Parts: sequence; structure tokens; C-alpha cells
Amino acid sequence: MNDLISRAQKGDSNALCEIVRAHYDAVCSFCMRRVGRDLGQDAAQETFVVMQKSIRRFRGDSTLRAWLLGIANNQCMSLARKNRRESAPLEEWLEVKGNDPTNSIVDREELRKALLKLSQEHRDVVLMHEIEGLKYAEIAGVLGIPEGTVKSRLHHAFRSLRQSLVGAMS
Repeated sequence: MNDLISRAQKGDSNALCEIVRAHYDAVCSFCMRRVGRDLGQDAAQETFVVMQKSIRRFRGDSTLRAWLLGIANNQCMSLARKNRRESAPLEEWLEVKGNDPTNSIVDREELRKALLKLSQEHRDVVLMHEIEGLKYAEIAGVLGIPEGTVKSRLHHAFRSLRQSLVGAMS
């Protein structure tokens, strides 16, 4: 485990601040994509409150990033339940700055429709992998499922997406 985490576990407030600075943007983006902008900001803040209270229990079984995103995922689910909201609109997940949609190989609307056909579990792993850039092990850590389950869900989700998109292009 690195020195920063060890210092944070011993109660060093400067180390905790460094962790927040290093990971806040990624956690906030993750949360906003899951539950929307307003709830996402709340979830991100709650994530770091929980992190501060539970950093001593972090053993390094996963990366710090995956551990934080796991906390963030739990905060998002909790806030979504309280606000009776399943997840953020798919448009927020697919929001890509600076890309010209006319240069896209796949029509954005067709992709949105294809993603909506997926189950929530399949959609989550696809978006975490493709949009968030998380590795299989990180997704497994975030969702609290085995890595093999992540691979299986991705395989089935991509197969379904291919079928939907090929059908839409015919």
C-alpha cells in the first residue's frame, strides 16, 4: 500500500485531502453519469465522507480508485432509491465533449436505443467499461461481483448491442 493511503489511515488530514483532490473529478463524473448532475454532486460528497470514516478498513485488495467508485456506486444507488429514480438519463452517460456526431460510425440515437434494450446490469458494465474506462477487476470491485461475471455480462451485452445495431443499419 502506498504512503499516502497509510498516512490517511493514520488520520493525516493532509493525506485525506490529497486523496480527495486526486479522485474527486473522477468520482463526481461517475456519480453524475449514474444519477444526474444534482444528485451526482451529492453522491460524490457523500462518497468522500464515507471514505474518510472507513479509510482504515481499506486493505488494498483493489485499487483505491475502484474502492472509491464502489462507495460512490452505493451512494448513487441509495440516493436514487430515496429519490425514486432508477438512473441518470442515458444521454448523460453518452455525453461526449468535442466529438462531431456526423463522423460517428454508429448513429447516436440507434446506440441509445440499443443500450436501453439491455438489462440494467448489462448496461452498467458496458458503460463502466466503455465510458468510465474501468478494467474488469475494477468493475468487479465497484459492483461487488466476481470478475468472471463482469466478463460474462460484457460478452452478452456486446452480443446484444451488435445484434441491435446491425438490425438498425439494415
